[in-house]
Amino acid sequence: MPIRIVVSAVSPEPEAIARAADVVARGGVIAFPTETLYGLGADACDAAAVERVFAVKGRPRDVAIPLIASDREQVARWIGPLGEMGERLAARFWPGPLTIVVAAPAHLPAGLLGGGRTVGVRVSAHPVAAALARAVGRPITATSANRSGQAPTALADEVAAALGDEVDAVLDAGRCPGGPPSTIVDVTGCAPRLVRGGAVPWERVLESVWK
Repeated sequence: MPIRIVVSAVSPEPEAIARAADVVARGGVIAFPTETLYGLGADACDAAAVERVFAVKGRPRDVAIPLIASDREQVARWIGPLGEMGERLAARFWPGPLTIVVAAPAHLPAGLLGGGRTVGVRVSAHPVAAALARAVGRPITATSANRSGQAPTALADEVAAALGDEVDAVLDAGRCPGGPPSTIVDVTGCAPRLVRGGAVPWERVLESVWK
């Protein structure tokens, strides 16, 4: 079974976050809590680690993996500018469950992008997810911690039972809040495009862009 690292969901202990970040820094894959469900985290700049995420999930290689960053400064450093629409959405909904799709920088592994040229990123409102990305120093992958075709989960025990030794560690902060996944919005064109409906209603997205 994977290493279990217990952490407070409200005030993450630095020692626990440091242990989890060390797993990621060594190319590992870790299950971690978000403001909705558990996700699979790996260093988004490590091509081998990204490939492990695809393998653990059994995810089709043509489906890109979204990212979580610690804050907008980390997004700016590692992903780049969000553009006018993206900046408006980030100001309104980050931290929170809105993933913004922008042009991908050249240093990201091609496998992460699912054959495309864009990447989705958000700043998580969950203290543990944000702390993990901050400790890693780069954005981390944030696909749900389940095999493709199976339901995602809000419980660390269920993640460990489903994925077993295929993940290196589980960062256990208890039950996640659950609910729909993040809304994904592409801002690379002249108007926002809904990629996936989710926690943030599309109407609120449009209001924020065109206000």
